[in-house]
Amino acid sequence: MPRPTIYYIRHGETEWNALGRLQGTQDIPLNARGREQAVQAGTILGELVGRNGHAVTRLPYVASPLIRARATMELVRQTLKLPVADYGLDMRLREIGYGKWEGATLPEMQAADPVFYAKRLTEKWTLAPEGGETYADVESRVRDWYDGLTGDIVAVAHGGTARALMVALGFATPSHAVDLPIQQGAVYVFGENGFEKFS
Repeated sequence: MPRPTIYYIRHGETEWNALGRLQGTQDIPLNARGREQAVQAGTILGELVGRNGHAVTRLPYVASPLIRARATMELVRQTLKLPVADYGLDMRLREIGYGKWEGATLPEMQAADPVFYAKRLTEKWTLAPEGGETYADVESRVRDWYDGLTGDIVAVAHGGTARALMVALGFATPSHAVDLPIQQGAVYVFGENGFEKFS
């Protein structure tokens, strides 16, 4: 059986994104730019799905339960003229938890604990801040989600979740994926031969 195709959208920008603050599991709403990015992603998605011979009405849609992902999904669906609330939620797609680092910027984290910060720079995939998750943890839960898919799907989630999915599917190594920028307002297509970004 061929791999399911995942049309993957990272949530739009929030004020914390703009300020460089780690959000993790915190429920931060989209800002105005983030709402524009969600509409842009919806437009791109409609074109891609049509080009691939699908109808946007026939695909299942699932989002992370965090408000920034749900708001993005609803704007995507509105752009596609689909019933706004007709999508699923899956906890396995939530963002990586940053524990006590949530709400902080990278310079603040470095100043608070320079030794741990330096160590994590070299072990990002397997080392978590206090109370947080490792990328390896996230890789495990997104792999579990992926293994349950029965066909092509649209997913709206997070940057960390996207990186973990790339590794779980063998499309990137942890050392490459961990610092890969995941663009907002774009659609990533995970398919039979890897992933491609459309923006």
